[in-house]
Amino acid sequence: MNKPITTQELETTAQPAIELRKINKRFGPVHANKDIDLLVKKGSIHGIIGENGAGKSTLMSILYGFYTADEGDILVDGKKVAIPDSKTAISLGIGMVHQHFMLVDNFSVLENVVLGAEGGANLSVGLASARAELKRLEDEYELKVDPDALIEELPVGLQQRVEILKALFRGAEILILDEPTGVLTPAEADHLFKILEVLKNQGKTVLLITHKLREIMAITDTVSVMRRGEMVATRQTSETSMSELAELMVGRSVLLNVDKTPATPTNKVLEISNLNVTDSRGVRVVKDVSFNVRAGEIVGIAGVSGNGQSELLETIAGIRHADTGTLWIDGEEIDLAKNPLDPAQMRQRSLGHVPEDRHRMGLVTKFAEYENSILGYHNDPIYSRGLLLDIAKIKELASGEIEKYDIRPPNPLLKTANFSGGNQQKIVLAREIERDPTVLLVGQPTRGVDIGAIEFIHKRIVELRDAGKGILLVSVELDEIRSLADRILVMFDGKIVGERTADADEGELGLLMAGVEGETK
Repeated sequence: MNKPITTQELETTAQPAIELRKINKRFGPVHANKDIDLLVKKGSIHGIIGENGAGKSTLMSILYGFYTADEGDILVDGKKVAIPDSKTAISLGIGMVHQHFMLVDNFSVLENVVLGAEGGANLSVGLASARAELKRLEDEYELKVDPDALIEELPVGLQQRVEILKALFRGAEILILDEPTGVLTPAEADHLFKILEVLKNQGKTVLLITHKLREIMAITDTVSVMRRGEMVATRQTSETSMSELAELMVGRSVLLNVDKTPATPTNKVLEISNLNVTDSRGVRVVKDVSFNVRAGEIVGIAGVSGNGQSELLETIAGIRHADTGTLWIDGEEIDLAKNPLDPAQMRQRSLGHVPEDRHRMGLVTKFAEYENSILGYHNDPIYSRGLLLDIAKIKELASGEIEKYDIRPPNPLLKTANFSGGNQQKIVLAREIERDPTVLLVGQPTRGVDIGAIEFIHKRIVELRDAGKGILLVSVELDEIRSLADRILVMFDGKIVGERTADADEGELGLLMAGVEGETK
């Protein structure tokens, strides 16, 4: 492995924009940041990676003034500073684009950009001046967006541009981006990277917090790795590899590619015919979709988010009503329009469901882990003692799942809100997989999940396939679809526009996802 870059070596190559020395931060008994040293060169893109809970966001929150360090020094442009709040950070030229955008939905782009920096009592004069400055920033940094558009009408990628413009409008020379591609499509992520290159070429400094190694390798100049609150390594990106970074993040060797043998599918366990679904706005979102899933295979549905994949999964799971369509599950025919089944009835027919949004549909975060471990299955006789739930038995079974799925911390009494995203996802997966479903629907299996948990989740899904189950997988991560799926269906504008094998060309799949139809293979 390469030697870590020393602070002295970095200091000789460029003037640092940011330097952190011996930063410590505790939250009660949790030591979130431990003696952190970090040096970020001016005019560079510096990645900070680590698993969920490694302390990345805490460190950046200290730099942006959301938290105050218990110990340690912060230097901006070589000068020691105190950053008690975000207003001070902004005055020092530090801007931050949060994972969850800080925008007012019913305000225009211009109104959001100037909010808090209106420029005096005469608002009309301030807005006119701001409009001119916004136009200049859009042109200089290739951040085109309609200044009069309402935020709620903009796609996520353009909303992110507004957040970047907000920071630049306030004079940011150092820009922190926290998991910036977590809500972006692949095309939107690629455009963001082009924007970051433009910012760098204009002399801005970018701090990129992520757990996606492919992004780190594609866009950063330097990368620092955090693990369990400590800074364990810094590398020049050109001199490292994804496998080395993964090992540094997790503390052990990590399998980056899914290890699986060819599928040996048998009988159809799920079949959909002529499915049409209309959403609450009256818009047809699933259009005459037909396909099947066989025992012993993973069928992946690829597509840009918002092309009907979510509604398709929810309809099959019994959550959403269909206009027309027939479903067969393990040979039983169900008319989804005339005689739809609810989620409980679908579970009774051995259909498991890992929803796309674990917080909204998969968990009750105020409940303890053991309570979430039986959600949807609480009427199963195995959990009852007479008319009452057998709490001791539920806790015992939950403890077994915690051990089997390496859920941390291993405490069934802990509220689910206190688990990291990856461990929350494991709780949902354990609940569904341990019921031994004939068919498993999986939506975005590794969204917001760190690399160690991704490896674990992928292994479990493949094990389920090898046990003869049928799996329908939806993911906006094309790499994930190509790694896991045995067959790939591509959705665009609510329709299945193509079917390909797992070894399909990425470019061809990308064209199908963009609506350029081809012959079904």
